[in-house]
Parts: sequence; C-alpha cells; structure tokens
Amino acid sequence: MALATAPAGRDTTVADVMVHRPKVMPADVALREVVEVFADEHVVMLLLTDAGILRGTLLREDLPADASPTDRALPLSRLEGRVVGPDEPADTVFQRLLDTGARRLAVVDGGGTLLGLLCLKRRRNGFCSDAGIAARARGNRGAGVS
Repeated sequence: MALATAPAGRDTTVADVMVHRPKVMPADVALREVVEVFADEHVVMLLLTDAGILRGTLLREDLPADASPTDRALPLSRLEGRVVGPDEPADTVFQRLLDTGARRLAVVDGGGTLLGLLCLKRRRNGFCSDAGIAARARGNRGAGVS
C-alpha cells in the first residue's frame, strides 16, 4: 500500500506524515473526562501529558468497566508498544501498524516530548493528515480521515 499523505519512498519519515496537533489531556485527568472524550468515535487514542512530556496513552479497551469515574486515568495507560520516533521510516511503521492491527502511535523524541500522532486511516490505506482532520472538523467528510 502506498502512503496517502506523503510521497512514497524510503526518505519519508514518521515526522513527515504525523498529525502535529493531536488531542492531549493532562496526565492527572479523571476517567470521567476520558470517557467523555472517547464518546467521539474519531478519538482512538488519548495522549496524557505533563509539561509536554508524554506520560501515557489510552485506548478505549484500556478502561475497565468497573472503574470509578473519579479514578485517575494514568495508571491505566501505557507507553510500551505505543510510541515511535520521528525519524523512523514511514513505510516501515505503516507496515508494522498493518501487521499489528494498531491504528495510532504517539510520536516522541528521545526525551519523551510529545511531537505528534501517527494516525492510520480507518480504511488502513494511508495516514491521517492535519488538513484532513481540520476538514472533518469543518464538516467536510472524505477529506483525509477515514
């Protein structure tokens, strides 16, 4: 499969195809707020940050049914297997996402600073883009997020 938002090729990196303004929440957020954000079907992964440092990632399946709305989300989050560096080849990471069935990876630098989000489209035919997400927010479906 070809990358949808950047020229295909070995020189295309994760930084070239990542979303630059992903949805973030503070690391001390309560589950009540997390559940509200996950009500939007387009939100697949939440990024928990503290002073720009990624402290954890959350998927819907990380949330236990019996958790209290006042519990903190961070203890349920994880980083392992959910982060990628900005300089990794986009085509290699694209194939990794296809192989694992994952659709999102947080993009961090060597110090853990959140740089963006790698977002595989719902149809798994390329990466989401900042422009596509902005178009969807304006109500223009089909403009890069699927």
